[in-house]
Amino acid sequence: AGETEVRAWTIVKGTKAPQAAGKIHSDFERGFIRAEVIDFDTLMKCGSYSAAREQGLVRSEGKEYIMQDGDVTLFRFNV
Repeated sequence: AGETEVRAWTIVKGTKAPQAAGKIHSDFERGFIRAEVIDFDTLMKCGSYSAAREQGLVRSEGKEYIMQDGDVTLFRFNV
């Protein structure tokens, strides 16, 4: 495994999760399953993504979810 990497992509306000995933790669939008979402401030309070997940703070959102400013998202997809 390589170094841990974090990236950010800009999207237009009102963008739904599958279209946001498509900004990263078209396959992500095509094979979108769900988005696992936590807001940035909550993530920082928890200290790590795994700690936030253990506390039940990571939400699973579907195709109609409208992305919010500060969302930290793990896109689940299948191609």
